[in-house]
Amino acid sequence: MRNYPTIEDIRQARERLRPHIRHTPLLRADKIEKVVGCQLYLKPETLQVTGAFKIRGALNKVLSLPREEIECGIIASSSGNHAQGLSYAARMMGVKVILVLPVTTPKIKIANTEALGAEVVLFDGDTAARWQKVYEIAEGNNYAVVHGFEDPCVMAGQGTIGCEILDDLETVDTVIVPVGGGGLISGIATAIKETKPSVRVIGAEPALTPKYFYSRINKERTSFPLKNTIADGLRISVPGQNPYPIIERYVDDIVLVEDEHIIKGMRTLASDMKLIAEPAAAIGVGALLAGSIEVHKDEKVCALLTGGNWDLCDLAKVYGE
Repeated sequence: MRNYPTIEDIRQARERLRPHIRHTPLLRADKIEKVVGCQLYLKPETLQVTGAFKIRGALNKVLSLPREEIECGIIASSSGNHAQGLSYAARMMGVKVILVLPVTTPKIKIANTEALGAEVVLFDGDTAARWQKVYEIAEGNNYAVVHGFEDPCVMAGQGTIGCEILDDLETVDTVIVPVGGGGLISGIATAIKETKPSVRVIGAEPALTPKYFYSRINKERTSFPLKNTIADGLRISVPGQNPYPIIERYVDDIVLVEDEHIIKGMRTLASDMKLIAEPAAAIGVGALLAGSIEVHKDEKVCALLTGGNWDLCDLAKVYGE
């Protein structure tokens, strides 16, 4: 079985998902672009069915599996948004779902996951340890495992975002994508580079979890200890095994963004665009505000806002400071 998605896989995913998800719009960010020095467009997956892009990959995978493979249930680990996407997919298919979530997962993501009918297992450990727990539970119960960023079918689902961007803005020059496990940017970069290679694809990664940034420098997968970046959705210590070569092939650059600039991105999106974005979603705008990405005034830049699922009390703290 291939460990990467093809452009045809992504096109098939788009047709499979079309009846079930939203084709989210592109919004021109006029106020923000005056500050960052380019023509800025936002792709708000915050408006997606579950409030985040993860529904695309999770649902594409579940719809692709034979019924007998998911009959006993499905299981995964997640920082929250994949959990909600998978829970939505499981409820739609009428099967059981178990999610192993970090103890640091925002309460709203836990509540939303449970509201969709999932069984939540909170686990205190890094990414590798959580997935080890997932496979232990799966083996004992004959559950189907749906990995949030290693699975090519999940990557293909996320890649449908790239197709939508190209459809809605044919003249786009640069696309900025948040980087966590790497499945999202792998799918989007494949869709874009296989369709229009001239478009620049840039990954934005928290400075506190610089795994892909240093993997590129070291020319090999490089892991880092978990640190408490505000961007909890991107808080992963180990570069994905399958996403890594795709990112090296298709992603033009990876930039690091400090938490202070991620927060600035959140505030700017709220004040200038009236959009609530969780920290992971605001990282691309934060990178532009920090001057971490070189752009020019006529350049058409699209920043992906991955999700808006964050505790309101935490949002209040960010916006009130």
